[in-house]
Amino acid sequence: MHVTLLTEGTYPHAHGGVSVWCDQLVQGMPDVEFDVIAVTGTGNEELAWPLPPQVRRVITAPLWGPPAPGKAPRGRELRRFLHAYERFLHSILDPVYATHFGTELYGFADFARRGLLSPALRSEGALRTLQEVWHRPYLPTAEAAPTLHDALHATDLLEHALRPLSAEVPTDGVAHAVSGGLAALPGLIAAQQHNVPFLLTEHGIYLRERYLGYRTGPYRWPVKALLLGFYRMLAEESYARAALVTPGNRYNRRWEERGGTPSANIRTVYNGVDPDLFPAAGPEPELPTMSWAGRVDPIKDLETLIRCFALVRAEIPEARLRLFGGTARGAEGYRDGCVKLAAELGLGDSVVFEGRVEEIKDAYAAGSIVMLSSISEGFPFTLIEAMSSGRATVSTDVGGVREAVGDTGLVVPPREPEPMARAALTLLRDPQLRATMGAGARVRVVEQFTLRQTIDGFRGIYAELLGAAGESAKLRPAAEGAA
Repeated sequence: MHVTLLTEGTYPHAHGGVSVWCDQLVQGMPDVEFDVIAVTGTGNEELAWPLPPQVRRVITAPLWGPPAPGKAPRGRELRRFLHAYERFLHSILDPVYATHFGTELYGFADFARRGLLSPALRSEGALRTLQEVWHRPYLPTAEAAPTLHDALHATDLLEHALRPLSAEVPTDGVAHAVSGGLAALPGLIAAQQHNVPFLLTEHGIYLRERYLGYRTGPYRWPVKALLLGFYRMLAEESYARAALVTPGNRYNRRWEERGGTPSANIRTVYNGVDPDLFPAAGPEPELPTMSWAGRVDPIKDLETLIRCFALVRAEIPEARLRLFGGTARGAEGYRDGCVKLAAELGLGDSVVFEGRVEEIKDAYAAGSIVMLSSISEGFPFTLIEAMSSGRATVSTDVGGVREAVGDTGLVVPPREPEPMARAALTLLRDPQLRATMGAGARVRVVEQFTLRQTIDGFRGIYAELLGAAGESAKLRPAAEGAA
């Protein structure tokens, strides 16, 4: 079997939950050949993971840096592009024209392969087209009076987002996108041009995370309307084109069904861990300690966790908060803000940013309880790893957290320090409850969320999709002849 993994900002150039999942999948199938098409920042990122022999090659599709060299089309070809671009913009901004999105997207792939798309998007004609569409009186963007600066800003962001269209696409096997959004672009092109089965796995809901990110982004509303419209239509196209969509939890499934995925094309496959690698953690630390593990990133909402800890420490002065994990690229300012917040709240050295730890299981063992404060998650590895380690958990009610925890941990609303603090205090003050929940959590992982179940599930899906593609290829010549 041959599989091309499609990633964005994760494997094999970064650490984090999705990267762990990819590494587990690849390592667990030594008999499957893998390629990777990785959407990255600049294309110069170093590998963060050692690649096993069955990974044949890694192709990068950088979003930033100078565009590939090329000249804007001219004459009839430029007019053809501008007409397609006008329809593309309409499909994003006006639901009446939504059906045009896929047609124009696949047409742009041809321009991208010839090095024409980036210069065409940045041409004066494209800017005029965007401004003219924005100002049409029946579109809500007209009321915001978009400026030339808005058009330049939106064009820049859209041009970067479309760069993966120029990546080399798979022509056989299965194209497996491990997130929605830009990683799906090469898979969509492969499905449309080469009938390669397109498999989409969403750990978190990419579109939801774009809405969360753009909510505080430094853009005027017309720019946000265009970019979020693009991501919304890209999600719908991905859901419609996918041979199968494999959410990591039932929460994601609801989003995917709402986005237009046929229910018959959705198959939930939970993330899993190897319980032998995360054994029961043993004795708790001497001081009451809240532990957190993950990548420092705004979506993890460590500010709420720090405010929660301030309330806990007011009740238990000897309590400690230990934060394990590296900082996501571009989130250095966020980390500095969290350190500053802890200082402003007078928490002193009771809050410690430990950085990356060699053995992540040590991060779970370091806490009396393990915290998860995210505002968006899929089926978080850190949570099921902590559960496998036999630690009681306090987690925000996002993504598949309730499905993972069941009755073996406490679940609280996101972005609210007070309920989180009350839950943490409940566990820190009751050793018996902690022990009971921790033991139950490990049993739950062993019974429902093992790595072997995950790998076997995807091995079967790959074989199923390749078998279906083979039957389709056999039938296609006969069907064409009959026609």
